[in-house]
Amino acid sequence: MAGTFFDKVYNLGDAGETRDFYDRWSDQYDADVTGAGYATPGRVARALASQMADLTVPILDFGCGTGISGGALRNAGFTTIDGLDPSAEMLAGAREKGIYRRLTHTNPGDPAPAGYAAIAAIGVIGCGAAPVSVFDEIMAALAPGGLFTLSYNDHALEEPDYEGKLKSYTDTGKARLLVEEYGPHLPELGTNSKVYVLEKA
Repeated sequence: MAGTFFDKVYNLGDAGETRDFYDRWSDQYDADVTGAGYATPGRVARALASQMADLTVPILDFGCGTGISGGALRNAGFTTIDGLDPSAEMLAGAREKGIYRRLTHTNPGDPAPAGYAAIAAIGVIGCGAAPVSVFDEIMAALAPGGLFTLSYNDHALEEPDYEGKLKSYTDTGKARLLVEEYGPHLPELGTNSKVYVLEKA
């Protein structure tokens, strides 16, 4: 069954199909991705922690899913984590982990909430997940000096729009690139990812 989900996830259609797919995957999602050695959440969380002096300020786990990303953020030292996700079934898994201060069920296209020192989108933007336009939504929600950390897996890196969107901010001075690191994503499946930390200008 795990192979079935991994085989299909990068070929999903619209937002409704994507949400339904993750609802169906929710019961075995944690076992599937941890069984594949899911390394990206820990790498992103450590990268963000390296750029923040105060790990007690509230941060947002955008597209938190079942809370694996929140667990990585907590393990990196963050103490006040809010999460949101469009999949109610995934959120149920996140709620069981007891990591988050607040969890919100959102709809695709809803604006990202403002007021956070940092927003993490771990494994969120890319093929079979959120569209590249979410990048703009998150940047719009941050105040100047706010941090945006994200990851692009190999499938996203093969599509020029994803890194192109990031460079549209860094090349024009709208954001400063603090961290860019390529490394393991799902090593048991032979895939890697880049993790980034950006500071909004």
